[in-house]
Amino acid sequence: MDDPKSRPGSLFVHVHPFLIESSNGLILCDAGLGFRTENDELLIHHNIRKLGYEPEDVKYVLMSHLHKDHTGGLVDFKNGVGRIAFPEAEYVIQRGEWENAYASDSPSYRTEVFDVIQRSGNLNLVEGDGMVNYEIRYELNGGHTEFHQAFHIETGGEHFFFGGDVLPEPEELFKNFIAKYDFDGRASRDKRKEYWKQGAPEGWIYLFYHGKSLAMGKPKLKEDGSYMLVDPNEE
Repeated sequence: MDDPKSRPGSLFVHVHPFLIESSNGLILCDAGLGFRTENDELLIHHNIRKLGYEPEDVKYVLMSHLHKDHTGGLVDFKNGVGRIAFPEAEYVIQRGEWENAYASDSPSYRTEVFDVIQRSGNLNLVEGDGMVNYEIRYELNGGHTEFHQAFHIETGGEHFFFGGDVLPEPEELFKNFIAKYDFDGRASRDKRKEYWKQGAPEGWIYLFYHGKSLAMGKPKLKEDGSYMLVDPNEE
């Protein structure tokens, strides 16, 4: 792992794909950078196996969008051959995001990953808002990219909310700002306000893909009637 002190001037980004147990199988929210272990195993596969599962146990891969820091673990490239990393999973992607990613010449997208997915038969292109099953809802929220989507996962008595890069860090719930790196920064800002206003009193568990201080947060009511975020594992 890189040491920030040895890399002055560098921008360090935290990346947290999320694995959720549901009654319909494992759910993966975005897929990381595609790093590999010393044994040439996908790091995301290694981490899943450390939890006692196999990659084949993943039944749904929910993609907020297709920038390369979110898609690296979707495909396992080994010996020059790319294979779908989660062969039993349905890859849920917004159709507009898929089409824009293929049409773009931006280095933010890796079309060699998309080529493997397209041939796999695992791709489920969705449009707008809808449901994957009774536990998973997707919501087209734009903001970060034109066809970015968020997910509501209600399972095991909890409501998990994955906002992708519209809500990548916990601090963004409490800051009123417009990000220059967003497709529509004003839309992202307004969505964050909505997600906090609705989710705080309902007790959503927020999942922060780029969170540094907190990867998961649950609202806790303060004496003044407002809410703060706490680690749900430390309640």
